[in-house]
Amino acid sequence: MSGKVSRPPGSAAAVKHDKQDTLPAHGRSNFRDERSSKTYERLQKKLKDRHGTQKDKLNSPPSSPQKCPSPTSEHNGLTKGQDAAGISTGSTKSKSLGKGKSNSQTDTEVEDHLVSWGTIYGASDCGEENKVTVNDLRPATDYHAKVQVECNCVKGSPSEAESFTTLSCEPDTPNLPRITNRTKNSLTLQWKASCDNGSKIHSYLLEWDEGKGNGEFCQCYYGQQKQYRITKLSPAMGYTFRLAAKNDMGMSDFSEEVLYHTSGTAPTTPASPLLMNAGVTWLSLQWTKPSGTPSDEGISYILEMEDENSGYGFKPKYDGDDLTYTVKNLRRSTKYKFRVIAYNSEGKSSPSETVEYITCPDKPGAPSKPTVKGKIHAQSFKIIWDPPKDNGGAAINTYVVEISEGLSGPPQVDGGSPVTCYGLEMFQTETDEHREVYQGSDVECTVGSLLPGRTYSFRLRAANKAGAVNVAGAGPFSEVVACMTPASVPAVVTCLRGLSEDEVESPYYSPSTCLAISWEKPCDHGSEILGYSIDFGDKQPVTVGKVLSYLIDGLQPDTTYRVRIQALNSLGAGPFSHTIKLKTKPLPPDPPRLECAAYSSQTLKLKWGEGAAKALTDSIQYHLQMEDKNGRFVSIYRGPCHTYKVQRLSESTSYKFCIQACNEAGEGPLSQEYVFTTPKSVPAALKAPRIERINDHTCEITWEVLQPMKGDPVIYCLQVMVGKDSEFRQIYKGPDWSFRYTGLQLNCEYRFRVCAVRQCQETAGHQDLVGPYSAPVLFISQRTEPPATTNKDTVQTARTQWSQSDQVCAAVILALFAIFSILIAVIIQYFVIK
Repeated sequence: MSGKVSRPPGSAAAVKHDKQDTLPAHGRSNFRDERSSKTYERLQKKLKDRHGTQKDKLNSPPSSPQKCPSPTSEHNGLTKGQDAAGISTGSTKSKSLGKGKSNSQTDTEVEDHLVSWGTIYGASDCGEENKVTVNDLRPATDYHAKVQVECNCVKGSPSEAESFTTLSCEPDTPNLPRITNRTKNSLTLQWKASCDNGSKIHSYLLEWDEGKGNGEFCQCYYGQQKQYRITKLSPAMGYTFRLAAKNDMGMSDFSEEVLYHTSGTAPTTPASPLLMNAGVTWLSLQWTKPSGTPSDEGISYILEMEDENSGYGFKPKYDGDDLTYTVKNLRRSTKYKFRVIAYNSEGKSSPSETVEYITCPDKPGAPSKPTVKGKIHAQSFKIIWDPPKDNGGAAINTYVVEISEGLSGPPQVDGGSPVTCYGLEMFQTETDEHREVYQGSDVECTVGSLLPGRTYSFRLRAANKAGAVNVAGAGPFSEVVACMTPASVPAVVTCLRGLSEDEVESPYYSPSTCLAISWEKPCDHGSEILGYSIDFGDKQPVTVGKVLSYLIDGLQPDTTYRVRIQALNSLGAGPFSHTIKLKTKPLPPDPPRLECAAYSSQTLKLKWGEGAAKALTDSIQYHLQMEDKNGRFVSIYRGPCHTYKVQRLSESTSYKFCIQACNEAGEGPLSQEYVFTTPKSVPAALKAPRIERINDHTCEITWEVLQPMKGDPVIYCLQVMVGKDSEFRQIYKGPDWSFRYTGLQLNCEYRFRVCAVRQCQETAGHQDLVGPYSAPVLFISQRTEPPATTNKDTVQTARTQWSQSDQVCAAVILALFAIFSILIAVIIQYFVIK
């Protein structure tokens, strides 16, 4: 746009440009459709209304170019038929719009515009800039420009507004894609649409590095959707992604790179917790994520503490996502052991190494009242005292003795000089602590930072050039004036925390459906606290009375709740406390079915559940109990196993058992009573029988005798095997301990064995319990030779009575077979393999 005006000699010319209101972002670059035409009409109407308002306020000429009275023949503004100079568009393609009434030509570019107009010539030779570059415009947006000249502080009429529309361009860089779901083998990403800059986004390009981490990216997804699920990934592995948007004008820049990990195994063992700070009754601990854990993986932690004085071992004190926790309600100067366990959806880690921390000692109690010992002298005297009854948990190393000197007369003031300063002191009746709240020459002041519902007392003293204090002491104070601040709602509740199971004494407490909390009483701000309102989620808040602890019941098992509390008085509810996260425990498990897997006269092997003992990460424990002689059930096993062998039992006796399952939620109910009975024991194995030759065809077999077993008689069963290939057959059964066997054949082998049989007298009928047989004894019958010499008789007697066990023969055969096998193996190793 250009223009030429005349001005008085010596006056200065000024040029001014004004940018009108802009349309919202993403406007279209042409007015072919109906919507664009209506938008343009509304804009023109708004522009005219604004010019009319400006006329009323500034008493300026109309905004449209028209002839106005002027000292010269030319208009004080734009002349008719003047053209606007072109605007440079650089390398961007330009387009022209013909919205103005003048024959103007306007070129536009996306980011900046060059607006030009003609130079105003005057009497002087100085010139002015005739163009301006407008930067930081929005793409696909309508803009309107006008120019106004100024001469000797007199402003001319603004030119007619020239309209132009910036071009569309590629979309803005999209934000980072965020993860919405994660498994071992897949990642689901989602993103939001970026600014399209006037051209609708028709596709998104998602690239990834395929988990290589080398900075090279390839296409992962290309399409219109705003989310994508990547599958067939490796567990516990990181993948880097970046996103770009595309419209008809081109592709946007890629977003920043983001790294996401697939879920994998349970966390590694974390480092031991560190002590951040220690107090008399608390320890503040801090821990870090396990090494190698991805930054985007959610890890929770269990902080366990062991108090050696309690004897309960390690018990959990905190379960959550934070990396710090303050353990409270501890004893002073006491050593505690801590360890931390990390867990995720895949399982728990092993506990960290145990560390020990000690709480601080408390301040000691007051010593006894000092007393004077001995004679009081003019300049000295001796005092003694007893140590305090409570040393605070640590040895006392220092005593501090204070002395106050009495004043020897009323204070004096040096008068005769006007007052130049006032000092105002304030103190509370409850504490009697004085502090100066004002010092100056004014006769009034405002005291802030007071508490509601409190009584404050004030006293004033004056000072002059001689000062407020002299050798006689401080100057006098005025009478005390008491003021009371109005009451208000209670202060915020502090020290809200969850109570552990050991701290809860209510018989109705169940860690699966209840949460116990406690807090400290806040300042009532001058109005008595009437109760508290507890908010713990979507349910209606619970209102309780003047208590400092409460048991929230009726909750869902294994659920996390956010709990906060506010105090109530007659003026309303105070602010909520900080929010704490508490989690109910799972329901205790039901008892398993108890079975007897194996039994004997003195043992019972019991079995429950399925399978053997589970992994250490399984928190279920089993408690097996047995009824004693007094009819009480006593514990005989507690642990994770699924079998237990009860030993040292009596035969033919019934025993009662019951079992219960336990986990972190507590002990489950006891099972029904199970009754299992041990059977009667069989007789013990007898020693090998003894054989004595009577004659060539008769021998006598004898064996050891057993006593009756709990009133049941014992009989014996004798068997014989004739030759080598036959079977044992019974030749005697009865109570005797010897038997004479006849019908022996010469030069024939006989093997004898014997067992004891217990004859049980049962109510249901007679029952025999057969014990194991003794080792067999070999006997060979031979003809008796006439006695020739004494040596022959000795040999004959030894030959007749000689016997040998079958087990010796079997051992010899087995040894020969082993030697032969070893020899064959050596031959194969040497000749075949080598």
